Amino acid sequence: MYGHLSSRRSAKIMAANETSESRKWAWLVMYELANMISVPMSLTAVVRLNVADAIWQGGSNAPLSAAEILSGIGLPSGDPDNLQRILRLLASYGIFSEHLSDDSSERRFSLTEIGKALVTDESLSFGPYVLQHHQDALMRAWPLVHEAVVDPTIEPFVKANGEPAYSYYGKSDEMTGLMRKAMSGLYVPFMNALLDGYDGFEGVERLVDVGGSAGHCLSMIMKKHPGVKEGVNFDLPEVVAHAPDIPGVTHVGGDMLKSIPAGDAIFMRWILSIFTDEECEAIMKNCHKALPERGKLIMAEPVLPNLTDDSHRTRALLEGDLLVMAIYRTKGRIRTEEEYRQLGLSTGFPHFRSLSSEIDYFYTVLEFQK
Repeated sequence: MYGHLSSRRSAKIMAANETSESRKWAWLVMYELANMISVPMSLTAVVRLNVADAIWQGGSNAPLSAAEILSGIGLPSGDPDNLQRILRLLASYGIFSEHLSDDSSERRFSLTEIGKALVTDESLSFGPYVLQHHQDALMRAWPLVHEAVVDPTIEPFVKANGEPAYSYYGKSDEMTGLMRKAMSGLYVPFMNALLDGYDGFEGVERLVDVGGSAGHCLSMIMKKHPGVKEGVNFDLPEVVAHAPDIPGVTHVGGDMLKSIPAGDAIFMRWILSIFTDEECEAIMKNCHKALPERGKLIMAEPVLPNLTDDSHRTRALLEGDLLVMAIYRTKGRIRTEEEYRQLGLSTGFPHFRSLSSEIDYFYTVLEFQK
């Protein structure tokens, strides 16, 4: 009897200890999550300070102390202790490698493969994207994310700033310029990967780029595929009005929700994610009308996995989905592959294929054939 009571008491103690350990772990995770804003803000700080280029120094990537970094960026009077605190946090997220001296008296930092994405390479860098997404106007929207649940008819950005994001950007040359730099830093590496790994432009003579902005993506495609004799850069009239002259490219202004110029194939890059389901159907129906029999609609869109996990890819896509909801359209969204397949079927595209992660880890190439 006493042995039985002792066993029960031991079991209760063990259960209490397990509960206590679980609670401590849960609180630790919550501390991390509650203070996570320090990560993107620290990332923004090192971009503004141009830390990555100071360490990279044309490819040497030699480990430097915070004081040496400050000297390299022309800020010798800066506070090395505070910079080191920022660098240590980002090292814990794999952006910098930390090198501790044998006596632990000095820390030096070099760039990891992730950190190298912040280096300016032929004017391309992920840095402008970081800065663009942490401007004051965008930051004002994030505390209002819950409002997208309360009232999904108005974006948190609109509630914070009084007007939609794109019209707000259009009133600021600085914001517009930063967005262009941010997009260049993303689309050039992606387009290079697309053109190296995708053969869907073969046999196309007239290609329409919907939402093509200045026409740079279209120009890259035509240089890689000289069989594309005619390119149509289609965007809003106020956008194409400032597009440069590109040999073989005609700039056409219009509204994709109303009509799309005819072509053998249509290309779109990160367009549908900021539109509602109904708007996506309208756009894809217009694409269908503009294509000949067996014509192709080629999209490069972020695509959500069906199951949620804690991988970097899934988190990046889910974060992008919330960015769309908070800043651009509360009912625009990043969709799953099956949702795109069904969109294709409902708009007259019976043939569909997806090149998930074969070209890029964030964007998926989606091909619809009439």
